[in-house]
Amino acid sequence: MVKYYVGGQALIEGVMMKYKDRIAIAVREKNGKITVKKENIKYKDSNIPFIRGVVNLFIILYIGIKSLNYSANVAAGKEENVSTVGLLFSLLFAIIFAVALFKFLPLLFVYILDKSFHFNNILFNVLDGLFKILLFVLYVYAISFMKDVHRVFQYHGAEHKAVACHEYNKKLSVEHVQKFEKEHIRCGTSFIFLVLFISIIVYTFIPKDYSFSLKLLLRILLLPVVASLSYEALRLGARYKAFKFFSYPGLWIQKITTKNPTGKQVEVAIKALKTVLSR
Repeated sequence: MVKYYVGGQALIEGVMMKYKDRIAIAVREKNGKITVKKENIKYKDSNIPFIRGVVNLFIILYIGIKSLNYSANVAAGKEENVSTVGLLFSLLFAIIFAVALFKFLPLLFVYILDKSFHFNNILFNVLDGLFKILLFVLYVYAISFMKDVHRVFQYHGAEHKAVACHEYNKKLSVEHVQKFEKEHIRCGTSFIFLVLFISIIVYTFIPKDYSFSLKLLLRILLLPVVASLSYEALRLGARYKAFKFFSYPGLWIQKITTKNPTGKQVEVAIKALKTVLSR
């Protein structure tokens, strides 16, 4: 196995790969040509336990949105550059959307049910967490039927296959890459599922008799704690077999969020990976 991990992200008609302090983006243009962009990351990852989860998450979100915008322009044949303000606005919108969908709605649903059934504190938070997980699964399942999203999920599979091929020191060719599984233990999907699961435990410490607004506020304020714990759990699952169970639920969800890629899509993933690994 390799010493340094490679991370990645599926894009619109492309793949972004991250290795050490650099990223590489490969995108298939309309004419069939693969455009490659490589750059150094301005912001350094943190290695401080229980701090690195939050820091690295924001870095990855920023890089991810920036890469996604770039791939959309290249795939559409445009040459637009998104400003830092625009990227920050996109990041803020994504966070607000996630909070509304996976914090506000589940809490409101269980809060209304509680008026009739009077759950205890543990059951209240368990139901809140289970509803969040159900909502997440239904959401990714529903969007997987969209044509454009389906293609992104194929590139997601290509990214995972290419990274796995590299980690097992196999030749980076379409033939070799296609032999690997489309699910990967360090996928961001696994991280999201861990966030949803660990939040059940953390939010149990919030007294149920607090007002709805206060419960929602505390859930938002405790997000960094949940993200940090989830990040550390994901690292343990990736490094040690004894903790691999942390990654199992995320691997199951990846049955939805990854699709088997075509050879041409794998070519894009290989191009991005080879570029980011080169000096």
